[in-house]
Amino acid sequence: MMVDEAGSSPSLGAFLKEDWPYIAILILALIGVAFASLALEQMALYWELLIPFFAAVCIYARMRDQQHKVALTKLLRIEALHWGAVLGAMRLLSVQDVADIMNANASALMMMVLLALGTFTAGAQIGAWRISLVGALLGAAVPFLALLQRASLLVTLVSVALLVVAGFYISHHRKATSTAA
Repeated sequence: MMVDEAGSSPSLGAFLKEDWPYIAILILALIGVAFASLALEQMALYWELLIPFFAAVCIYARMRDQQHKVALTKLLRIEALHWGAVLGAMRLLSVQDVADIMNANASALMMMVLLALGTFTAGAQIGAWRISLVGALLGAAVPFLALLQRASLLVTLVSVALLVVAGFYISHHRKATSTAA
């Protein structure tokens, strides 16, 4: 991270300039998690489309830190194999025989687990803790989404009950205010 002219603290501009790829994959992952909580079954394509972008960020992170550009072909081969394996595993979940065994929710959560694992291990492999952090956050979101799917009826009932109580309270408060005036 860069330090501003005063030498006291890093500036926001320097932080964004240096860490924008990591911030971008974190935002894309959070968008995916947010949409997955709404439509988990339709998220497979989104996770698959993220793979090339995540691979590009891994290559960028490694090349930025690397002194010699000679290893570019080796790095490209390693990242292509790594992310190709993640994509291949995701595609295996879409094979009809597998899809017949797993329901859509389980398949979508499994794809998210694969992306989380791939992101975490890619970050660990190239020594980019920020990429590993995004993978860990994706992995931590999986049980949360599973719980949310299981508890959706309970969340809906509690939300409706709170809305009804809030409606009664507002109605009572308005009556009390109008009779006092």
